[in-house]
Amino acid sequence: MNPEEDGPKRPLTARLVKVLVHHRSERGMALEPHASRCVRRGEVHELVSTDQCATQPGARVDRVAFLGFAEFERGGVIDRGDVLRIGDRRIGEVLGFDACHFPNHYNVLVRAEIPLSGADLGIRPEEVCSFEQGPGLEVADVLPGQLAAGVQQQAP
Repeated sequence: MNPEEDGPKRPLTARLVKVLVHHRSERGMALEPHASRCVRRGEVHELVSTDQCATQPGARVDRVAFLGFAEFERGGVIDRGDVLRIGDRRIGEVLGFDACHFPNHYNVLVRAEIPLSGADLGIRPEEVCSFEQGPGLEVADVLPGQLAAGVQQQAP
């Protein structure tokens, strides 16, 4: 979010339609040059967590964990720095977007202290995801105690 350009906006909500369980250490995603993307009602986009923080266009994002696919309930705008919550858990803040699968879907990259997958967090289909306007990029507050039973914290 750029406070010199961005005014208030409504929060966006989505529902998980598929939970993902895998991690990658050399994924090779590339950040789009855009700090925001519009989404339409009914669109499905992929949610991906990463501990990487570079925001320059084309920055390579390798260390990722896949959260899942979410369907948006109404149109709106996702901005870099927006806070992603799944249920009552704060996952992190939007780092940016990778368009390697576009126009099918965007990868919405979310900065977290530790890249955690949907399985790591124990999330389920139909859980509500929310994107709320954030103050700026910060480290997520998902702590090891919030992981699903039996999940080990992985080193970056």
